[in-house]
Amino acid sequence: MIRHLILAFSVTASMMVPFQAVAAPLGELSRGVGFVNPALYLQQKGPTLAPFAQIRFCLQNPGDCEVGSSAAIVTLTSEKNAELQRVNRAVNGAIIPVNDRSGTMGDVWQADVSAGDCEDFALTKRRKLMSLGWPATALRIAVARTREGEGHAVLVVKTSDGDLVLDNRTSRIRPFRQAGLSWIKIQSGENPRLWFAL
Repeated sequence: MIRHLILAFSVTASMMVPFQAVAAPLGELSRGVGFVNPALYLQQKGPTLAPFAQIRFCLQNPGDCEVGSSAAIVTLTSEKNAELQRVNRAVNGAIIPVNDRSGTMGDVWQADVSAGDCEDFALTKRRKLMSLGWPATALRIAVARTREGEGHAVLVVKTSDGDLVLDNRTSRIRPFRQAGLSWIKIQSGENPRLWFAL
């Protein structure tokens, strides 16, 4: 009897088609969002170095870099979507684009500035959304390359519709796959001081 069971198990196991299981983090499921389709979100690979300018930013702005609980997914209601659109347009229109990499300090990350480069736009959007009650754990800065090969930083917002990209180069908010970027690394949702390769 045991021999027949072992033989039956080995035949059944050899006929199985392999598949890749993807589990949503427990924190996402516990927030009532329901099924989370992993294809809608950037897939973190492993830990990587944070940009040095971001480390300096966190030392000078500890409130922007506090450790949170598990990463949140914001349910994107029509009201939340309108708020996201307003903040994106307002910040894109308020900051004069200036490349700060040529200074003696190198690249400097700042929020709430009148002039700055891509990461300053992203940090300002993140701060403004946090002041409106958006969870910091859903608001992550990501580093990428444009189609022209230029380094770029954007704000990625984790929503029920997927990872949405707020980019200073456009007023349109796009899903990460339609942003025209080659992704390099992203902040951890739980700890903005930690970064992951993409």
